[in-house]
Amino acid sequence: MKDRLFPQDQQTRDIARELYSHVVELPIISPHGHTDPNWFASNTAFANPAELLVTPDHYLFRMLYSQGVRLEDLGISRLDSGEIETDPRKIWRTFASHYFLFRATPTALWIDHSLQEVFGVSDPLNAKTADAVYDRIDGCLKSPEFRPRALFEHFNIEVLATTEGALDPLEAHKNIQASGWGGRVITTYRPDTVIDPETPGFAENIARFGEMTGEDTSSWRGYLQAHRKRRAEFKAHGATATDHGHPTARTEDLSRSDAAEIFDRALAGRLSPEEADLFRGQMLTEMARMSIDDGLVMQLHPGSVRNHNAAVFSTFGRDKGFDIPRRTDFANDLRPLLNAVGDDPRLTLIVFTLDETAYGRELAPLAGAYPALRLGPAWWFFDSPEGMRRFREITTETAGFYNTVGFNDDTRAFCSIPARHDVARRVDCSYLASLVATGRLSEADASEVAIDLTYRLAKQAYRL
Repeated sequence: MKDRLFPQDQQTRDIARELYSHVVELPIISPHGHTDPNWFASNTAFANPAELLVTPDHYLFRMLYSQGVRLEDLGISRLDSGEIETDPRKIWRTFASHYFLFRATPTALWIDHSLQEVFGVSDPLNAKTADAVYDRIDGCLKSPEFRPRALFEHFNIEVLATTEGALDPLEAHKNIQASGWGGRVITTYRPDTVIDPETPGFAENIARFGEMTGEDTSSWRGYLQAHRKRRAEFKAHGATATDHGHPTARTEDLSRSDAAEIFDRALAGRLSPEEADLFRGQMLTEMARMSIDDGLVMQLHPGSVRNHNAAVFSTFGRDKGFDIPRRTDFANDLRPLLNAVGDDPRLTLIVFTLDETAYGRELAPLAGAYPALRLGPAWWFFDSPEGMRRFREITTETAGFYNTVGFNDDTRAFCSIPARHDVARRVDCSYLASLVATGRLSEADASEVAIDLTYRLAKQAYRL
């Protein structure tokens, strides 16, 4: 649909259409996401439609599970190696027969775009068309044009950042670099498993961290030096950013002796939940100081109650659709970090939220004042046309456009990347068109802003 997501009134729609024409062909900057770097390292064909479009996508799991579909029937592995469906066609049929559940959701926008624009599927997906659509996609996947690197180029991706943990050996990224392929796939440093004392096996992780870096991670000084070494290795494999997924936005600025004391207690497993949160908060400030030294942009993704469903977590593990938003206090929680380093222009801290009430009350005012702080785009549950629109409406008056960082897709679902970016471009152009139509922005300025939101701001913020 040519005018998808554009305003209803003709005047504003025409403006949006014109603005969109300036950005529709721009390359995709994907500075934060969770696609598998092994896809691009090996460049082997995707196995089948179910493995490509269904099993990596927690947006699908949660909706289907809410309507009684067993995760086993979607091919999701059980931690006890119990029986699951392994026939990809049957998994696809289950998905297709329940696809109506996604009507009017962002997921439907992404899936429909992928089916139509990537695979040339013209029929709607449902139980009757399931096999024909499966066969169409499966046939495409057997073609060299649908290998990961070819799709990367077809999608017009200029740069794509994956996310790896601090203990990841980065073999996939090493292989990508050694392959001579021209696609730019870079890593991102995600140190949660060696920062969060409530991570199962935390002390063992710290010991392994020391082995990987050659540092004495039983000491506070050696532990911090291990982070510096790993960050440098990640930079050598293209990283321009770190990422931190914490339950809260809490930061602290403890003395060196107090920080060392709580680290010792963390290794001994003697922290209360409150003290564990304090330690995580101290480490955010430590990471910010390291970012000033090494230039890595810092991302903070707080505010999710992870693995809310205990039964699903114990049976299937993490990332199965049961992470739930929670209230987040940014004004108080970020204050220690911002008072310590927030005035330093060498630091870029990009903050995301799952608490929309914080945009106008706290985040936009903070980003509109502190040089180091930028607002990440509408994220996760709000990565939707309405969520993106609300983000612009709530934050622009206080933070403007240039204290935000454009768009990122934050996805595991590779084929949804162009769809997600297209939605963001259309929503931003529609919002800008409304400003032009009501006399708050000239069309020339709106055109420049549209290009900035689509391309320039992400490159600038993430130092790409």
